[in-house]
Amino acid sequence: MSKLTIVANIHAQPGQVDLVKAELEKLIPITRAEPGCIQYDLLQDNDNPAHFMFYENWESRALWQTHMNAPHLAAYMEATDGAVAEFTLSEMTHTA
Repeated sequence: MSKLTIVANIHAQPGQVDLVKAELEKLIPITRAEPGCIQYDLLQDNDNPAHFMFYENWESRALWQTHMNAPHLAAYMEATDGAVAEFTLSEMTHTA
């Protein structure tokens, strides 16, 4: 299987931007050290600071799924419970 790209959009609740950003940033060094992680970049919208996006590249879907079940993601979910207004995730495949 080819490399898997993930685009995850996270929208913080009003007044929760700093909390969500801090918790997202905690994920970066841990995730970048995981097996199969090629790229794991967090971006913040210049016009809407409550909108964050992770752009990720993984060696395989299986390794990404291992990441999704990791303890640090569970800790993030607990820490941001009620602070995230919207979350969307797209699994994408390179075509060229």
